[in-house]
Amino acid sequence: MIEGVGIDLVEVERIAGTIGRNSGFREHVFSAAEIVYCESKKNRFEHYAARFAAKEAFFKALGTGWAEGTQFNEVETIHDENGKPIMQLLGETQKNLAFLNIIKISVSLSHVKSMATAIVIIER
Repeated sequence: MIEGVGIDLVEVERIAGTIGRNSGFREHVFSAAEIVYCESKKNRFEHYAARFAAKEAFFKALGTGWAEGTQFNEVETIHDENGKPIMQLLGETQKNLAFLNIIKISVSLSHVKSMATAIVIIER
């Protein structure tokens, strides 16, 4: 059963600027795997922005916004063997949200030079 849906839209320039100005932002917000993936891309800030939008969309889908005991860098969007984006929860965030009995998180990402968007569907 669908428990929540979230969507977010982000300006790529805003994320690029924040990463450029704040040396700890990238590590605070993105997982190590996300950083490796984004840094390997020609238009890396579009990929960072799409993942940032996915994190925001996830917390909107929870219905609570950012939840106590969770970390942005523990809400990770990676790709399966076919290139499909998948979202997974890591570390303390996974432990602290276990009570929700989430069985599936679906995520879709899209980005162009100036904007990135994501939609997340949570099922229980």
